[in-house]
Amino acid sequence: MSTYDHRHIDQKWQATWASRKTFATPTDRKKAKYYILDMFPYPSGAGLHVGHPKGYTATDVVARAKRMMGFNVLRVMGWDAFGLPTERQAVREGKHPSEITARNVATFKSQIQKLGLSYDWSRELSTSDPSFYKWTQWIFLKLCERGLAYQAEVPVNWCPALGTVLANEEVSDGCYVETGDPVERRLMKQWMLKITAYADRLLDGLADLDWPESIKEQQRHWIGRSVGAEIAFAVDGHPGTSIEVFTTRPDTLFGCTYVVLAPEHPLVATLTTADHQAAVSAYVASVAQRSERDRIADSDQKTGVATGAFARNPVNGERIPIWIADYVLATYGTGAVFACPAHDERDHAFARAHGLPMVEVVCGGNIDEAAYLGDGPHTASQFLDGLDTAAAKTAIIAWLENEKAGRGAVSYRLRDWLFSRQRYWGEPFPIIYPEDGEPATLPESALPVLLPALSDYRPTEDGQPPLARATDWVATTDPATGKAAVRETNTMPQWAGSCWYYLRFISPHLDSAPWDRDEERYFMPVDLYVGGAEHATLHLLYARFWHQVLFDLGLVSTPEPFFRLVNQGMVHKISFQDARGKYYYEDEVIERDGAWFVKDSGAEVTTRLEKMSKSKCNVVNPDDLCEEYGADAVRLYELFVAPLEDGTDWETSGVAGCRRFLDRTWRLVVDPDTDARAAKLCDDPVDAPELERALHAALLRVTEAMTSLRFNTAIAEMMIFVNEATRAERVPVAWIDAFVRALSPFAPHVAEELWARLGHKDSLAYAPWPEADESKLATSTITLAIQVSGKMRGTIEVPADISKEAALAAARSDTRIAGFLAGKTIRREIYVPGRLVNLVAT
Repeated sequence: MSTYDHRHIDQKWQATWASRKTFATPTDRKKAKYYILDMFPYPSGAGLHVGHPKGYTATDVVARAKRMMGFNVLRVMGWDAFGLPTERQAVREGKHPSEITARNVATFKSQIQKLGLSYDWSRELSTSDPSFYKWTQWIFLKLCERGLAYQAEVPVNWCPALGTVLANEEVSDGCYVETGDPVERRLMKQWMLKITAYADRLLDGLADLDWPESIKEQQRHWIGRSVGAEIAFAVDGHPGTSIEVFTTRPDTLFGCTYVVLAPEHPLVATLTTADHQAAVSAYVASVAQRSERDRIADSDQKTGVATGAFARNPVNGERIPIWIADYVLATYGTGAVFACPAHDERDHAFARAHGLPMVEVVCGGNIDEAAYLGDGPHTASQFLDGLDTAAAKTAIIAWLENEKAGRGAVSYRLRDWLFSRQRYWGEPFPIIYPEDGEPATLPESALPVLLPALSDYRPTEDGQPPLARATDWVATTDPATGKAAVRETNTMPQWAGSCWYYLRFISPHLDSAPWDRDEERYFMPVDLYVGGAEHATLHLLYARFWHQVLFDLGLVSTPEPFFRLVNQGMVHKISFQDARGKYYYEDEVIERDGAWFVKDSGAEVTTRLEKMSKSKCNVVNPDDLCEEYGADAVRLYELFVAPLEDGTDWETSGVAGCRRFLDRTWRLVVDPDTDARAAKLCDDPVDAPELERALHAALLRVTEAMTSLRFNTAIAEMMIFVNEATRAERVPVAWIDAFVRALSPFAPHVAEELWARLGHKDSLAYAPWPEADESKLATSTITLAIQVSGKMRGTIEVPADISKEAALAAARSDTRIAGFLAGKTIRREIYVPGRLVNLVAT
């Protein structure tokens, strides 16, 4: 056969690896370790599409190579199994969320195993397993001990239809992104985590991390550290009441012409005058239907209403109006800003929209056209006149502190982490409420606090969380006093389990502690963490926060959890959509004269590249591709089509191309007619410098790829070697032996089979990594591109050490080039050593 039986070979080696526990984590702690981790997947009912395994395959290639290089590799997989989507699916199907989770996990695991990914499955874990969430609850108790967990009345995204609070990321245009159900803002008492106490640490820690700069910048933006001043604006008619404002431009205080409050600001109701009450109430109600994300995105709209109240500018006593506007957020700064429209773009647009005055206090621009944001001498600012911005900031802060009207301050965009959810399928809090109603923590001996069995996962009729339905569970006893108490009925958010799962992988079966301290010191930090950039900002921030708390407690040995982070690019696929908006699968349409039509109806459809989604009928199932082409061809294409960090346009025909490469590789070792060893293989050395050079070029690029993660160029070099070996009359077994080892991380099934056919008894999973001999990369000849007047006209082979004069002469005398020079005079000759000759002729 000229091709190999991938179904037989894939199943054979996957079964062999499983039975031999080939990828179990070694116990020898004298060797160097390498901890490689994929971002915790959520096992949805939809299963994997071909976009998901891109990162998994990349980490698998590195893990397999590192094992062969002698590292103790920790390579693990688990499931971020709690969360609202599973709970909603359970309600729809009338099944328990644990049953839905088990089914989804089985689907994901089966798909992953078909790709031959080398996980240590003995360490598999799930956040919804009590043996795991016991320790999530334990970490929460540690946060309580440090004073980092508390309860507060805070504005939240409340979804009445689902009866739960949603994160900002789950809300768009006033609706839950998954269902379209309306979401409103309301005040609720919630558990909060004081992540703001670690704001500076979270910022400073980024400097030592090998992360993409774009992700670091997202973290910096989310934390949003700003240096400026807090200023108190007294309110007319309300003795003792002042509006606290944070600003990064206190030097423009003389240019303040109004103050703006967030619609949720607690002073709005108190300050609004009777004649403005109706307008203010209507505006506040309309803003309550919008998420903060939408308000930020639409901040150029500049809507707002006046309260009818006035404040006093502390620096000059001027009376200025108080407005409310949705571009000011209660969760940023103090929820209030002073407006200097002459020198702030948002304030300028708002003032223009509402006819409010502007006062220039920094010279340098035309404020009638736009706000001036640059530096310059201050004007109309009394004791600040003539000063530049830096000097004016120093002077005004000193004045404010002297007059007790304000102080220098640092503010953060980062808010404390809202940690409560009104759901069933999540970690119960280890909290009870004794008779006095104040929350009390349970002792460690009471953990885990298990989820009670429920058949109805909806909130109660009076709006309490689903756990309130478990009345026997809610009623409990305070272990400290023996008196009656009730349990907390909120649950933790899905973020909780993914904040620390990388630590539990180190000791997943330990009952006495969340992780073994010696093992943690050996394996941490994670050496390579790979996952999509989408939704990663908060996960990374929260995980770093928890880790830094654990570090301060002396429970972990590293200040940061993830040393190197890599984001794989998104995979897109063509979608087909008709005029009514209906989507069609690829096999339902046909191309004709450059356009696409539905086969059955003939209706024309439009095409565009989109993220894979079942609703858009553009999902490609990796199971189908593994069945048709083999797991190794799928793995190769995932990494060959584009660099790991770039986006990819999926083309299934590319998988077929990778399969052809593997078939050519197979025929180098196996005779297609006899199934015996290929005749061209020989045990003696051969004089084939170009083939040897191609081998060592491939070995070098593959080795470099394990650090650079440029797998596409490594695969290209391997293809060049296979092409050279296919043309060669004889190929040394030793060269094929080395090549198969280099190929094995990418195409492990066929490589294992070829390794066995080359006479090896043991798996190549721990065979020595093949080293490139860079001295073999030298070549006796080079290819020069030949241009005539800047246009490419051909190439010539010349000695590698050719002189400029000889290179020019060779180009002029080449018969293919002579035709382009006929009847012309060469005016100039350009030689770029080792690359090209350009003969400029007229």
